[in-house]
Amino acid sequence: MKRQNARTLALIVSILTYLVVGAAVFETLESKQEKGHKRRLDARKHELMRKYNLTKENFEELELVVLHLKPHKAGVQWKFAGSFYFAITVITTIGYGHAAPSTDSGKVFCMFYALLGIPLTLVMFQSLGERINTFVRYLLHQAKKCLAMRHSEVSMANMVTVGFFSCMSTLCVGAVAFSHCEGWSFLNAFYYCFITLTTIGFGDYVALQRDDTLQKDPRYVAFCFVYILTGLTVVGAFLNLVVLRFLTMNTEDERRDAKQRALMSRGEVARLLPVSASTSTPVADDSAKAKDFKGVYTEVLHFQTICSCLWYRSKEKLQGSVPTMIPQELAFSDAYSNCPHYMETSSTGCVCSPRQCSSISSIATGLHILSPFRMFKRRSSV
Repeated sequence: MKRQNARTLALIVSILTYLVVGAAVFETLESKQEKGHKRRLDARKHELMRKYNLTKENFEELELVVLHLKPHKAGVQWKFAGSFYFAITVITTIGYGHAAPSTDSGKVFCMFYALLGIPLTLVMFQSLGERINTFVRYLLHQAKKCLAMRHSEVSMANMVTVGFFSCMSTLCVGAVAFSHCEGWSFLNAFYYCFITLTTIGFGDYVALQRDDTLQKDPRYVAFCFVYILTGLTVVGAFLNLVVLRFLTMNTEDERRDAKQRALMSRGEVARLLPVSASTSTPVADDSAKAKDFKGVYTEVLHFQTICSCLWYRSKEKLQGSVPTMIPQELAFSDAYSNCPHYMETSSTGCVCSPRQCSSISSIATGLHILSPFRMFKRRSSV
C-alpha cells in the first residue's frame, strides 16, 4: 500500500509539474503572436466599419451571421453523411465543435447517445488493439524464425518499435492526403491528423468543411471516415501496448499486499493456538501444515492448469520460490520417491505415468509445492 500511495503521489506531482511547464512554454510561444494578430484584426475591423459606414451594432450583427454561416460552408450538415461524421466525433470523443445539435431533443439524445457510445467505442478499440498486437507478435515471431535468428522470441522493445512506426506511417499518409485534398500545408495536415487521432479535436482544422464537400465528393467523405476509424485503431493498439502495462502496476501491488496480509493472518492464528494443539501426531501436523499452505495460496495466487502429479522438471525452481514456507521435514526428495506412479521424465516435463497423468484446472500456482502430500483429489482433464 505504501508503494501504491508513493506512486500515486509521484504521478500527481509529475502531472502538475508537466502542466506548469507546458503553460510556460505555450505562453512564451503564443502570447506575442496572439497580441499581434489581435492588433491586425482590430485595424481591419475599423477599416471595414469606415469603408461601409457600419455602426458597432451593425458590425456585431454581421459578425454573428458570419459565425453561424461557417458550419454550412461544407453543405447541409444534418444529412446522413454529415450526421455520420458528427456521430463519429461524439463516440470517439474527438469533438471538433464544427457542428452541434441546436434542438432540445437533439441535445438530450446526444447526451444519452454519448453515454452509451463512448464506453462501447473504448472497449472496441481496446479489443482491436489487443488483436492487432497479437497478430503483429505472431508475424514478428515467424519472421525471426524464417531468418534463423538465435532468439525468436518477440520482446516488448520489438512491439513498441513496430507500433511507433505504424503510428508515424498512419500520420504521414493522412498528412499527404489531407494536404492535397484540403489545400493545407504538410505541417498543418500532420497537425490535424495528430489532433484527430489522439482525440484532442480542437476544431481549428476540420476536414470536409469547404465547397459542399459532404454532398459533392462521396469518395473523399468515405476516405475521411475510414481514415479516422483506422487511425484510431492503430493508435489505440500502440497505447494499449505502452500505457496499459503501467496501469497494471497497481494491480500487481494489490496482489502482493493481499499475499502478505494472508501470510500475516496465518501467522497470527498459529501463535494464538493453545499449547495442547501442538501435541498432535506428526502425520496430523504435516496434514495441518499442508492445509494451511493450501489455504494461503488459494487466496492470493492466480490460477492455471497443471499436471495431476504436479511434478515438473523445474522442481528446484518451485522449491526455491517460497523457501520460508516449506518445512525441512517435507523435503522434495522424500515425496518425489514416494510418488506411486513415477516414470521417466517425458518430453513435456511431467514425470508421472502418461496413463495416470491427468490435468487439474483452477489450482493455484503456489500449490505446486503441496502436491507430494497427496492433498488433492484427481479428476480427468478439463
